[in-house]
Amino acid sequence: MDAELKKHLSKIANTIRELSMEAVQKANSGHPGLPMGCAEFGAYLYGVLLRHNPKNPKWLNRDRFVLSAGHGSMLLYSLLHLSGFGLSMDEIKRFRQIHSKTPGHPEYHVTAGVEATTGPLGQGVGNAVGQALGLKMLGARFNGDEFTLFNSKVYCLAGDGCMMEGVSSEASSLAGHLGLDNLVLIYDANKVTLDGFLAESGSEDTKLRYLAYNWDVFELDGYDFEQMDKIFMHIRDNQTKPTLVIMHTIIGKGSPNKSGTHKVHGAPLGVEEVEATKKALGLPEEEFYVPQSVYTFFEQKLAKDTVLEQRWKDMYRRFMEGKPDLAKTFTEMVEKKLPDNLEEQLRKVEIKSPMATRSSSQAVLDKLGELLPQLIGGSADLSESDKTWMKKYPPISKGNFTGRNIKFGIREFGMATAAAGLAQTDMIVPFIGTFLTFSDYMRNAVRLAALSKIQVIYQYTHDSIFLGEDGPTHQPIEHLAALRAMPNLHVIRPADSWEVKMAWIAALRYRGPTAIVLCRQNLPEIPTCNVPYDEGMGKGAYIVKKESGKVDFALMATGSEVSLAMDVAAALEKIGKHARVISMPCWELFEQQSDDYIRSIVGGDLGRRVSIEAGVSFGWSKWIGPEGIAICMDTFGESAPISDLAAEYGFTVDSILDRLLT
Repeated sequence: MDAELKKHLSKIANTIRELSMEAVQKANSGHPGLPMGCAEFGAYLYGVLLRHNPKNPKWLNRDRFVLSAGHGSMLLYSLLHLSGFGLSMDEIKRFRQIHSKTPGHPEYHVTAGVEATTGPLGQGVGNAVGQALGLKMLGARFNGDEFTLFNSKVYCLAGDGCMMEGVSSEASSLAGHLGLDNLVLIYDANKVTLDGFLAESGSEDTKLRYLAYNWDVFELDGYDFEQMDKIFMHIRDNQTKPTLVIMHTIIGKGSPNKSGTHKVHGAPLGVEEVEATKKALGLPEEEFYVPQSVYTFFEQKLAKDTVLEQRWKDMYRRFMEGKPDLAKTFTEMVEKKLPDNLEEQLRKVEIKSPMATRSSSQAVLDKLGELLPQLIGGSADLSESDKTWMKKYPPISKGNFTGRNIKFGIREFGMATAAAGLAQTDMIVPFIGTFLTFSDYMRNAVRLAALSKIQVIYQYTHDSIFLGEDGPTHQPIEHLAALRAMPNLHVIRPADSWEVKMAWIAALRYRGPTAIVLCRQNLPEIPTCNVPYDEGMGKGAYIVKKESGKVDFALMATGSEVSLAMDVAAALEKIGKHARVISMPCWELFEQQSDDYIRSIVGGDLGRRVSIEAGVSFGWSKWIGPEGIAICMDTFGESAPISDLAAEYGFTVDSILDRLLT
């Protein structure tokens, strides 16, 4: 590396320090320590290493940078501003202010150049693993002797907190197992956490841990550009495994009185310390100062980046002309295109009755695999139970990424973060499966997907006490309510095979996350659930049994309890009581309907409103009102056969009639 380049990179690094500490100071909130400590690495990453085009942040074959340690967001924002991503200086000055493009932690879809929503520590590592895995799968599908459409790398910066959170271990273990040779994890080893020195809470040998995961490991001085360039260029040209780079840094480097301590981790430096730092670094007194030479340096790099992408575009054009069949698949995946006759095709899928909705979903998935090349599935070691295996396709494995089934292992949290990364390739729609009770393990990853409006489909099975003998440890009670409480997440609990088919249409049409919640026990088909999507599932709730006179009871149910509600209604009719039965598979879709439609389903004089769902009653008061009756589970279950559980907890026709008529 020549002296002139090192001089430019040093100037960029100090500019990052200035922008970072001043933005945090102006906001009177933030984390200046990481940006100041990693400034040289940031300068090298965006000034030399990354092969991307800031003028086209969504170029499919770009190198990607995920800031897992999202609290250090000013490192990323400074670099996005300097390198030409269109993030203005005004936005830098509006750090952490309402509606700015510089929120406290990076948010996907808010700021161009942000590859993942990060902040809850460790999850960015999982996102990076998913992105790297997705790019390997895309390369296996589309690369060939003539065309290399996918050969980019994913770089991820993580701190001590990321390395200590268990999710990064889950994701790193999977990456090592699969041999992801396009993933580079940089560990900002500054030996300081928010509460104090790392030695007070951790003493493990991270290098040995990652060697045990089957990673390559390098160490470097985070302020030695020569060493940095030598190691990263070696990795770029010779990588055969996922690679960890342990980068030794000083948190808050440049601050005369706070660097190297936790005092610079999560609070502004203070006006006097900012002034002292600028003086120590030889920076001008002017606030938010950027030397013109820094802008010029990145303008020159941008010209090279544009040429790099143009070469790829030329190859892509030849690919589209020379490989028409593959080109068609490529376009379908980019557009996430759905067949015009998707509903018709799914209606033709033969499903015997009675059947558990998890098994109905398996039949639907097998068909969807044929129709949708963008659909990639996986499970946390439960594919035979949660029915997520697309039978016509092999699993992926180390060195063979042509399959479409992923064995994530018993790593629910890591699986969910990796699924978000798969979706962030912009060409894959991932679905992942586990038992509903284990949604708690992955909840924060689901939350970030919902916050980011990422299209991930979660197939949760064994959805109530009626999974039976496995008992209360595995019987979800509060989980439906907890998932429904999450903004942007569509929660669908189908009543039978017809609703399962329509649930998948709903999930595929929605460009955000969806949880499809399915049962273990066999259920009968309900003929009145066999309605067009736009008249049933697409509405979120609809009438499956109309009353024959003035309504005495309005029975509202989801999933396996809809057929029970139908039986209760039939029993009520025999004694002269009129009942309406409403299937409510997706509250979120129902709430999006017109006021007139909602009133036509749950409004007006409906007698006693009754909810029937084998979960907690929480949330149902919105629909049944204060005088309503909730047939529910407000206690944990028991280990017993299904029939005994139904009798014990009041989910029989006779028990419900007793509740309604007394």
